[in-house]
Amino acid sequence: MAVTTPQVRRLTAVETKLYLREPAVVFFAVGLPIALTLILGGTIPDFTVPDPALGGLRPIDTHLPGVMIILSVLTCAFSLLPTVLVTYRERGILKRMSTTPVSPITVLGVQLTLNVAMSVLTTVLILVLANLVYDVPFPKTPLAFAGILLLGMVSSFAIGLLLAALASTSRIVQGLGMAVFFPSLFFAGMWVPHALMPDLLRTISEFTPSGAFGAALIDMLATGTAEWMNIGVMVAWGLVAGIAAVRFFRWS
Repeated sequence: MAVTTPQVRRLTAVETKLYLREPAVVFFAVGLPIALTLILGGTIPDFTVPDPALGGLRPIDTHLPGVMIILSVLTCAFSLLPTVLVTYRERGILKRMSTTPVSPITVLGVQLTLNVAMSVLTTVLILVLANLVYDVPFPKTPLAFAGILLLGMVSSFAIGLLLAALASTSRIVQGLGMAVFFPSLFFAGMWVPHALMPDLLRTISEFTPSGAFGAALIDMLATGTAEWMNIGVMVAWGLVAGIAAVRFFRWS
C-alpha cells in the first residue's frame, strides 16, 4: 500500500515535535552559531577591521558568518541526523515501519528535510542578524550562494548518512560523529583561516569536504564566486559517501 500525502504530513508533524523537543537541537544547531557570530563580532576588534586581502571587506563580512553557517550544517549532518536514525534502528522503529505504508525511506526523507530546513533557517538568521547588527553585506550572488550551500549540505549529509550506516548503536555513532565533526571544523577554517594555514595543511584541507565547503562559502561571501576545484571536491565526496551510505545502510 502506497504512502499518502496526509500520512506524510502526520509523520512530519510528529517528527518535527520530537526534533524540537530536544533542547540540544535548538541550542547547538541554531543558538550557538548565531550567538558566536554576534558575540565574536563585537568582542574581537580584528574582525571589524577592513582587510586589503579581502578587497577592503572585514573578516566579519566573510570568514565569521561562513564558518558559523558551516558549524550549523555539520552539527545537523554529523550529530543530529545519524543519531536519530541509528536510535530508531536500535529500537526497532524502522523495522516496524517497513510493514506499514509509512516506510523507513519516508522517515529518512523527513529527517533529512528537518535537518536541511534547520541549517537553512540558521543560515538566514545569521546573515540577517549580522547585517542588522554589524552591517554585514548580504551575498552578492544569492542564487550562487544558495547553490554552494546546498552542495555543501549534500556532501555533509551524505557523510552523516554513511556514519549512520556504519554504526551499530547510538553511542557508537555519536563517537564517530564527534571524531569527524571537530577535524571537519578545523579544515573548514573554524580556528585557523585557510589563508593562515601552512601550505601542506591548506592543500590537505582543500581536498576534504568541509575544507572545500568552507573555502567555497567564504569566497561566495567575499567575491560572489567560488573555485571549481572546491565545487568538484564537494561533488566527489557527496557521490562517494552517498553511494557508500546506500550500499551499507541497514533498516534493522
